[in-house]
Amino acid sequence: MSHYVTMFDPDSFDDTSSDHEQFEKEQLAQDRDAAGVDTADVDDATAQRLVSDLVDANVVTPVPEDHVLVHKPSSTAFDSTTQLAVFHRGWTANRDADGEGE
Repeated sequence: MSHYVTMFDPDSFDDTSSDHEQFEKEQLAQDRDAAGVDTADVDDATAQRLVSDLVDANVVTPVPEDHVLVHKPSSTAFDSTTQLAVFHRGWTANRDADGEGE
């Protein structure tokens, strides 16, 4: 009677525990890519234009007595047009990414 030693354990092919981990890693990488919106190009002039457009579109409400701008969809207040512009770009990209996944 001869005994064969194999390189592969047949039970190792049935083990799918690492598949779940790999799937999670891939999903996290996709989420990171979607969240990686480039906002470095938002200078003061660009921010002013974007915020002005958002005010005209009724997406942002200026509150002069508090010296803030309120981003209506998120109910977030900002005292800086640049911060608001960067936030809105990220918010829009996230909303768009969520829409693609549906």
